[in-house]
Amino acid sequence: MSKAITFSEYGTPEVLRLSEVTAPEPGPGQVRIRVRAASVNPLDMKIRSGLMAGAIPAHFPVVPGVDAAGVVDAVGEGADAAVGDEVLGATAGGSYSEYALVEQPVAKPAALSWEVAASLVTVGRTAFRVLAQLGVRKGQTLLVHGAGGSVGVIAAQLAVTRGITVITTVGEHDIERVTALGAMAVRYGDGWVERVRTAAPQGVDFVLDASGAGVLADSVALAGDTARVITIADMAAAQHGVRFSAGSTDQGEDALPQLVELAANGMLTLPIWRTYPLEEAAAAHADLEAHRNRGKAVLLP
Repeated sequence: MSKAITFSEYGTPEVLRLSEVTAPEPGPGQVRIRVRAASVNPLDMKIRSGLMAGAIPAHFPVVPGVDAAGVVDAVGEGADAAVGDEVLGATAGGSYSEYALVEQPVAKPAALSWEVAASLVTVGRTAFRVLAQLGVRKGQTLLVHGAGGSVGVIAAQLAVTRGITVITTVGEHDIERVTALGAMAVRYGDGWVERVRTAAPQGVDFVLDASGAGVLADSVALAGDTARVITIADMAAAQHGVRFSAGSTDQGEDALPQLVELAANGMLTLPIWRTYPLEEAAAAHADLEAHRNRGKAVLLP
C-alpha cells in the first residue's frame, strides 16, 4: 500500500483526501516511479471541480495530477528506462501519490531540480505546441500576454532562444524578472495597447494569449489577422475568430527532451513559487485558485 491524494466527488479543494491506495503496476512501455515531486496545474483544479466533466469524466476515486518526476522502481515490458533511473514525464493514473506510472519517461539531468523537472511537462509542452501552431520565426515579433505565468514565461524564453523579438504584458511585480529573461516587458491593464506599440514600433507579427484577460480584440488589431493570434486561456476565442489551443499533444512528445536540455543548460528557467507536502494538496489548490502564486506550486510526496 502507498499514500495518495484522492477525491470521490466534484467540489472545492476540501474534497481532496490523503488515502491509502495500492501501488500501481507498470504495463507495457510504462515505468513506476517513487515520486519525488508532482506539479500542480490549473487543469487539475478544473477536473476536481467538475468543470471538465464533459470532456474528461471522472471515474471515482480519482488520483489527480499529470506531471511528476522521480526514481524508477519497477519497469514494464519494453519501457525505455531501468530501475534506479531518475526520470520525469506525464503520468497515467495520477501524480499526487507516493508512486505513479509514467509513460515515455525522459531522463532527468542531475543539474535539474526535482521541482523544476516535475513542473516542465505540461506547461513546457503547451508553450512548445502553441509556438509551433503560430509558426513564428526568427526575426519576427511575438507578443505574449501573461508572461508572468508558467506557460507564458516558457514560451517567451523559447522564442528568445530562436531569435524572435518578444514583447510581453505582465504585472508590475513581474516586469524586472521577465525582462531579465531577454524579453521586453510592459505593464498590462489600461493603456497596454499603446505601451506595446511604443515597445514594438516595428509592429507585432503574432500574439500568444496566456492570460485570458479579454485582450483578443485588441490583439487581432495589432497583429492584423485572426490567424496570427492564439489563446490558451480565453474561452471567448471563437467570438473573435481566434484559435483556442488545448488538449493536443502535437509536437509534445518531441518537445520534452528539448525543454529538459534547455533547462539543464540554464537557457530556460521556470520559477517555483512554493512546495507542499503531499497531505497539503488542498492548500495548494486553494492558493492557486486564489491567484496567490507567483510561479509553480509543487507537491513533495
